[in-house]
Amino acid sequence: MKALERSRLILKGLRRLYPDAHCELDFKTPLELLVATILSAQCTDKRVNVVTKELFKKYKTAADFSKAKREDLEALVRSTGFYRAKARSIREMAACLVAKHKGRVPDRMEDLLELRGVARKTANVVLGSAFGKAEGVVVDTHVKRLAFRMGLTDETDPEKVERDLMELVPKKDWIMFSHGLVWHGRRVCFARHPDCPGCSLNKVCPQRGV
Repeated sequence: MKALERSRLILKGLRRLYPDAHCELDFKTPLELLVATILSAQCTDKRVNVVTKELFKKYKTAADFSKAKREDLEALVRSTGFYRAKARSIREMAACLVAKHKGRVPDRMEDLLELRGVARKTANVVLGSAFGKAEGVVVDTHVKRLAFRMGLTDETDPEKVERDLMELVPKKDWIMFSHGLVWHGRRVCFARHPDCPGCSLNKVCPQRGV
């Protein structure tokens, strides 16, 4: 089976399995999602949601985050790991929003990529989940793992994986496809012990590396 045909069947299966798939980071505004996504690096969404519940009570605007005391912000985000770097990224990102975007999170890829701590994955998360804009496919650890296992890419670099998926999946489905793969990776296609026998996509998946 060719990758294009396989991708169509996988997309159909993901729609059936996870019709309500969405970003599992808790947020109410684009700024909250941007902060939460920065914190999610090398950390679970569950842990980030615990941290941001208190964080967003204290800091509500970009100006608030930009003026936050370093030690206070570090203390609040410590449990997400790499807390010094993350706190610095959040403060500098927020300062840039205040200086260049009137405190608002921009909805263009090129503007987001200029912000501290924001690479393509983070920008895609914000554009897709906060603004409903499909500028690319979010490639996190789950998407990268499943894309290889399912025979949709031979690449290991996230940006190259993204390019392969963008060629296989219609643009209108980019957001849903990435959410679906993430949900499947968290619920069935685990990193160490994937439930291949119990997976309803196993007939179209070559199970590479399993």
